[in-house]
Amino acid sequence: MSLLTGGCLCGDVRYGLADVPMSQAVCHCRNCQRQSGTAFSVLLVVPTVALLVQGQTTVYQDRGDSGAEVARHFCNHCGSSLFTALPSRPDVRFIKAGTLDDPSFMAPKLHVWCASAWHSTVIPDDATVFLWGPSKGV
Repeated sequence: MSLLTGGCLCGDVRYGLADVPMSQAVCHCRNCQRQSGTAFSVLLVVPTVALLVQGQTTVYQDRGDSGAEVARHFCNHCGSSLFTALPSRPDVRFIKAGTLDDPSFMAPKLHVWCASAWHSTVIPDDATVFLWGPSKGV
């Protein structure tokens, strides 16, 4: 049984999560801005083994601002961005929270790559903020 479910705009790709999410985050890097077409990407961090995907995703091999490889999974039919995989972190997947069937519980307190955040973006005062990624420090 899935704790959380979601999928792409057209319904060709569906997913379920068989475990509790590990974290929530907002990424302000330029590539997340480009792929989402907006100011940032809201992410649900989940264990790879708990993510059950039905349907075929297409992968765009990208490089993040850190230089690390990023595999961006999307629906080949409608183009919805679904999740991201990092070869440097094979134990986790970063689900695009907008693809959840019910994202109402989302309240991320972690904001990364804030050096490229839009000046108009309001980041909550109680958020943990990294100018770059957590591994590069503040």
